[in-house]
Amino acid sequence: MSDIVNTEQAQAWNGPEGAHWARNQDRWNAVNGGFDEPLLDAAGITAEQRILDLGCGSGQTTRLAALRASRGRALGLDLSGPMLAEARIRAEREGVANVSFVQGDAQVHSFAAGSFDSAISRYGVMFFADPVAAFGNIGRALRPGGRLAFVCPADAVLNDWVTAVTSLGDFLPVGDFGRAGSPGMFSLAAPDRIRGVLSAAGFTGITLTRTQVYGTWGAGAEDAAEFLLGTGPGRHLMQQADATARDRARRGLTERLRHQEAADGTVRLRSTSWLVTADRPAGTSERA
Repeated sequence: MSDIVNTEQAQAWNGPEGAHWARNQDRWNAVNGGFDEPLLDAAGITAEQRILDLGCGSGQTTRLAALRASRGRALGLDLSGPMLAEARIRAEREGVANVSFVQGDAQVHSFAAGSFDSAISRYGVMFFADPVAAFGNIGRALRPGGRLAFVCPADAVLNDWVTAVTSLGDFLPVGDFGRAGSPGMFSLAAPDRIRGVLSAAGFTGITLTRTQVYGTWGAGAEDAAEFLLGTGPGRHLMQQADATARDRARRGLTERLRHQEAADGTVRLRSTSWLVTADRPAGTSERA
């Protein structure tokens, strides 16, 4: 594994959070999978390309990219050992042979210069300790004219799972949960922030498209509430409350989500994200 500078995130994703995501990867894909096709389309992946998937987690987007790049290859990079273990198992089971996974920190990983045609990420680029340095390193890994495409959360208030959690302020210390900050889930929620970071990292042709999908969070209100409160943010808030408050929060969230149940009983919540594309300038030296 390459050097890690983002140690706080490395500890989280190799601890309970990484184990949670690895264990629940199918559920997370049900939540966020609606972004996959728009992301891969925006990256412009062709059959011969070399693809880098940043913060690949359990490898859903890496495998999908590899299938599109049928005569190329895809590399998934992530801090989390537990999720990468799941990614390798899934790739082998699905017979996706042109894919590989590496544990590392995108901010400092020693990529060969110009070794990828495209870099993609679904919710994997918001946690960089130094985003300009990280995107600069990613840019050097792209060939001149290469494309970066990623999805990151937009305004917290446009994400139903966030407003569901913040509605529990009478029971849990929600504070400024969902506030834009760096690093964090909403570190790139502001368009000017995205443009500023990518421009400083040397990218051009930056585009942002607000994209909404409705993901399935549970088989019913109780199931969705348990899942939401078991995620990293939910678990953190619950750990700060006493048993009575936790019980009230669980019942309150279940009641709120009951109004979100579809005809088949599933709970589908809106996620709003930025679909971002940017290019490495065609005239850039691979040694830059």
